[in-house]
Order: sequence, then structure tokens, then C-alpha cells
Amino acid sequence: MTPAFRRRGAQPERSSYGPDRSQFGELYRPEHAEHDGTVVVVHGGFWRAQYGLALGRKLARDLVGRGYTVWNLEYRRVGDGGGWPATFDDIALGIDHLANLDVDTSRVVAVGHSAGGHLAVWAAGRPQLPAGGPGASPAVRLTAAVSQAGVLDLAVAQDTGVGAGAAADLLGGGPAALPDRYLLADPIQRLPLGVPVLCVHAPGDANVPLAQSTAYVRAATAAGDDAALIEVAGDHFTLIDSASPDWAVVRDALPALLAGRLP
Repeated sequence: MTPAFRRRGAQPERSSYGPDRSQFGELYRPEHAEHDGTVVVVHGGFWRAQYGLALGRKLARDLVGRGYTVWNLEYRRVGDGGGWPATFDDIALGIDHLANLDVDTSRVVAVGHSAGGHLAVWAAGRPQLPAGGPGASPAVRLTAAVSQAGVLDLAVAQDTGVGAGAAADLLGGGPAALPDRYLLADPIQRLPLGVPVLCVHAPGDANVPLAQSTAYVRAATAAGDDAALIEVAGDHFTLIDSASPDWAVVRDALPALLAGRLP
């Protein structure tokens, strides 16, 4: 039986995982005693400081109302203390902080949008990172990850102008100059992850091209991972509209993903 963890209703609790003003998250606990699992929401915005966890609040409220524990995670972004390795350290520390919050960490799925999709999938591969690197040796392991129009091939994104140089801003330079950083930070270079990854992406996305997801799923399945792509009819932002059928695709996939399998 699922443990009856402490409940506080749908109003979030703010909890800090570090001293910086961006090292915190908002924890939403469901009203009922049994947990359906824990979902980490990772917002996007090309890793830049002007975008924050407010982007994930509607999704968090929708999920907690459906019985999930939700951790809407903030992190240091480029322009406000983020970049390499701070942003990666924060995602790792923030997810590991769940172990301190009296929630079920046996089934944890990260759902990330755009740059958050990159971070969610990167976090799923933390057990495979070399010792001593940012995010290595996780205290909380992800059961699966969802990439909502995620930037999953950083080198190609940088070379093709996705986000107007956002990947280089994140890592401190391009892939030719900093291949070791890209090797650690780029999801498509971290395969196989060993956990399922679901990519949800609109062909008409004008911000992050569908090719980012198709290339990742192709490479992941070739490496032996369970990975799938669901194409949706909207655009980059319908994926984070809690009333959109594109968001419903993600939400409906969560029971299977929390069980460690693709829907």
C-alpha cells in the first residue's frame, strides 16, 4: 500500500534547497491520503533569468488536483547566477531535496518544458554521470522523464541558432570550444539513460524544432532506451496550457511513466 504521507492540501509550501534566492521550490500535496506519485515540474525559458517557475504553476495545480504530489522547481538561470555548472547543480540538489520533504520518492517523474525538457531528461541520466561531475550520485532517482518540446541536442541547437545562442550561454561557449561540458550536459550524448523518456512536441513549434525530439528518440532507441515521441497539434506554448489537449497528452501518460514504462 502507498504510504500516507503528510498532507496539506493544494496550497503550495515553499522550501529552499540552498542559500541563493533561486534555490527553492513549491511543493503541492494532494488532499487525499494515498499518493499517485511525485511529479517534478521544470520550467523553460532557454535557461534565462527572465523566466521563472510561475510558468509551471498552472500545471502543478492541475496535477495536485488529480492526486499527484508536485514539486515546482526553481533554479539559477543565466543572468542571475546560473549557467555551468550552477544550473545543473541546482536541478540535482532540487530533486534530491525531495528526500527531505516527507514525500514518496519511490516513483518520481520529471516533466520539463523547452529548456526544462533538457534539464528533466538530463536529470533522468544522473546515475550514469561520472563521479565528481555536476549531478552525479543522485539521492533521488527519476523513474521517467517527459520532455515537452525539449532542447535535447545542445550541440545541434547551438549550431542551428535555437534560442539565439542559448546553449552557449548556458555552457559558457560552443561545442567545439567546450566538448567536455557538452558531453556531460547534452542529453543526446548521455545515452543510454536506462529510464523511459517521453517526448511531446508540435511539428509547428516555432521556438524549438521538432527535429530536436525526433533525433533524440531515434538515438535513444538505437542505444537501447525506451523512448517515444508523441506529436501534438498545437505550438510551443500549448504544452504548458493546463486547459489544452496537448497538456492532457502529458498528464494522461503519467500513470504509466510513474510505473516505469512508456504509455
